[in-house]
Amino acid sequence: MVANGVKQFEDWFWQRHSNPKSGWTRVPSGAVIIYAIYRRNWRLLGAALVWTAINPFLFSPPETEDAWMTRAVLAERWWVREETNRTVGLGYPNVWNTAAALGFVYALYAAWRRSPKGATLGVVTSVGLKLWWLRVLVKDYDQRTEE
Repeated sequence: MVANGVKQFEDWFWQRHSNPKSGWTRVPSGAVIIYAIYRRNWRLLGAALVWTAINPFLFSPPETEDAWMTRAVLAERWWVREETNRTVGLGYPNVWNTAAALGFVYALYAAWRRSPKGATLGVVTSVGLKLWWLRVLVKDYDQRTEE
């Protein structure tokens, strides 16, 4: 019974999170977190973390899967759940997401050290590689649905 409830919650969560408004409004969250750390603005940091946590619950499920970000979120779920993959690692395509995570860690470090160039480089690298990873997943996800 509990497992069924967990599955229902997961389905509900991913359906709402697959709204492209959810995905696209989360993209700048990392940059806001880095900026808040750089400026030592703890209120902004708290707001960004709360936003990141509640964002997937705020949007209704999309009407279609036509939007690229909808397919990106669904592809990530498919990649982890149905294909039983992880999101990080040294294999393809996870190496891109691993590098994205490392870019974000570097951005955190640079923001703490108050290095604007390093923080910017880390954020741009992180977001760019994350979107690249999602692009690969969407391509595989779309091919799966075409077959």
